[in-house]
Amino acid sequence: MENNYNEIQQVKRRFFALRNGALGELMRRQGATYRIIFGLNLPQLTEIAASTPISAHLAQKLWENTTTRESMLLAPMIYPVDQFSLDTALAWTASTPTAEVADILCHKLLRRCPFALSLAQELSKSDNDMQRYIAIRLLFNLLPNGIDAAEAMATAELARNCQLTASVSRALLAEIEFLKEA
Repeated sequence: MENNYNEIQQVKRRFFALRNGALGELMRRQGATYRIIFGLNLPQLTEIAASTPISAHLAQKLWENTTTRESMLLAPMIYPVDQFSLDTALAWTASTPTAEVADILCHKLLRRCPFALSLAQELSKSDNDMQRYIAIRLLFNLLPNGIDAAEAMATAELARNCQLTASVSRALLAEIEFLKEA
């Protein structure tokens, strides 16, 4: 247990070393609800991920650290895809707090899972707006495969008039239209 604590502390030290207080404060003023925001950007997080061991256990601990923005963003970057199960995917999508975290989760991890399309299909039926957002966002990462299913899901989601999912659904439909013309 001590070793895992040290790994987490090492990651947090990297967050602290690269922190951007001004960006963190701006995010707070714009409504970010995390208790701790280091203000790191995606290239900085990618750099930290490259030097952090790929570990399901460490990724899970970071994901569970819901009070720290960067922990939740880094977790999908270091979770080994071959160990990420559908059950874990469903649990993570159920606890995803923001569109930013959802975007990183989809791009860095979920799209690489062999069950990605079926996960998107299942999430698209959820009553939870964030899970449906994840479904649509994940479909972007799966194009051009499953284009007909993606079009049907995005059209159905757009009809819901959900503020969270409307713009991403419109963007997905525009991308599908572009792909069909090409």
